[in-house]
Amino acid sequence: MASKPVAGFTCQANGENRSGRASHSCRHQSESESDTGPSPKTLARLCSRDEEERTAALEELSHGVLVCLGLDRLGSARISKQTLLHLLRLSSSCPLQEVRERATELLRTAQEKGVQVPRALVSGPSAFIPAKEILKQGANQDILIESFLSLGRVDHITMVMALHPAYLSCFLRTQHALLELDGPLPRHWRHYITIMAAARHHCSYLVQQHSAGFLEAGGEESWLSGLEHAPTKLSSLQTLNKLLAHRPWLITQQHIQELVCPGADPRWSLAELIHAVVLMAHTHSLCSFVWGCGLNPEPDHIGGYTFQPPSPDHLPRSPHSPAHEEGRQELVDGAMEVEVLMKRMVELQQQEEEYTQEEMATRFERERSESIPTAVVRGAPPDLVLCLVEEPEFRYEDFAPRGEQAPPTMRAQDYSWEDHGFSLVNRLLPDMGQLLDEKFQVVSNLTYHRMAMHEGVDTHTLRKALWNYIHCLYGIRYDDYDYGSVNVLLERSLKVFVKTMACHPEQTSARIYHTFWRHFRHSEKVHANLIVMEARLQAALLYTLRAITHYMR
Repeated sequence: MASKPVAGFTCQANGENRSGRASHSCRHQSESESDTGPSPKTLARLCSRDEEERTAALEELSHGVLVCLGLDRLGSARISKQTLLHLLRLSSSCPLQEVRERATELLRTAQEKGVQVPRALVSGPSAFIPAKEILKQGANQDILIESFLSLGRVDHITMVMALHPAYLSCFLRTQHALLELDGPLPRHWRHYITIMAAARHHCSYLVQQHSAGFLEAGGEESWLSGLEHAPTKLSSLQTLNKLLAHRPWLITQQHIQELVCPGADPRWSLAELIHAVVLMAHTHSLCSFVWGCGLNPEPDHIGGYTFQPPSPDHLPRSPHSPAHEEGRQELVDGAMEVEVLMKRMVELQQQEEEYTQEEMATRFERERSESIPTAVVRGAPPDLVLCLVEEPEFRYEDFAPRGEQAPPTMRAQDYSWEDHGFSLVNRLLPDMGQLLDEKFQVVSNLTYHRMAMHEGVDTHTLRKALWNYIHCLYGIRYDDYDYGSVNVLLERSLKVFVKTMACHPEQTSARIYHTFWRHFRHSEKVHANLIVMEARLQAALLYTLRAITHYMR
């Protein structure tokens, strides 16, 4: 006789098919079927800060799964696909060892009972960075545990960003405020706007992540099958979304007026619009990070798992290795590049020569119009992304193509984050300006005083060159900065990576990632990714905030 299910679990045995054989299939259940597995309450208690409550929840989870597995004879046990994927995620990414080990044990037991269990298709959070570099024990564990206890999961973004804990802390605070705290937009709309923004860069990772958040917040599933199913008010953001993602310098007062003026139908309030704008710009820049760090799908995402066993002759190739093996000569060349860069940084710091404003402007224009090729275009995005994109052919174009009339340059002295953008965001979306400013400050000042194999290095000039180069790509000029420094400090392979990641992130490849800074630590490359991400975010915000300022006058 089958055991009685525990509270929070509804167990259902697999039936037999017409041939009389026990079904081993594991499929999505319809809404009318029972979800055989842990209740949301049980899963929430796994994230309790009370160790005793966490232990009790773990026992309840184990007991419930084991009861379901023992319902009938071998091969007839049934656990929902959702529960199996949840166990897979806990087994691969939970920072609490006891939870991780128990989830692994439950999956193994389910498999022994004849249940077809999923396995992760990839090892580690990134296809570019070895898992051992990211998952090593140490100081980073504390912030990963805090993330799990606060959010209920530790995703690949968090794992990679944890290489820089000071930045991760303010990133999580900002994202939590944008998505969860009180604000002018309902929670499911926030997730849907994020999905719309992620789709512009074909980022199925973020689309899947926020589709789950959208449904959990009470969103209608039909909206995910196409923009035409969403409210007109949301779809009216599409023009602003594509411009923010690809050519923010084209955003004008007219675009704002069409959304917020009294005659607009539907009409956005300025507070609602600024919330939507920050969400979209935040997501576009986060797409750059996801692609630039080569993030793998989550274990419970499409493309992150399979129910098929590995073939006997399958020899897994590490996705973390570059396509080519680094030879001895390449390592020597990489070491020489570091020494040359070190020398150039010292020379620039000691340089006393001053240039006229005309010469500074000429150097900016030269940098802005330099031809830097980007990678080949990827294939068509998956349907779950494509159905959420309007005008998919609309992409980034060089701000100043050679021989063409460029839009007017935005001079940082005329409209800057510090003097204009910060106060506007804080006025329309209280505290958000402060959170964004903290994030910009942390990434700008983040340093460990080391570079590749050297310690005690002042990297300020290199970090500033990266930031200003990205703003240059977006047509923003600092009158007091010598753009000749960019060419001195940023070698061509680094420029290719930065431009691809900032302007065409979906075209980032392992080859581009592994070609630049060949002798640097992966954490240093992630640091560069963070600078690109935040500089891009600020540039997009500046153009939109300037348009809003002009509308409000």
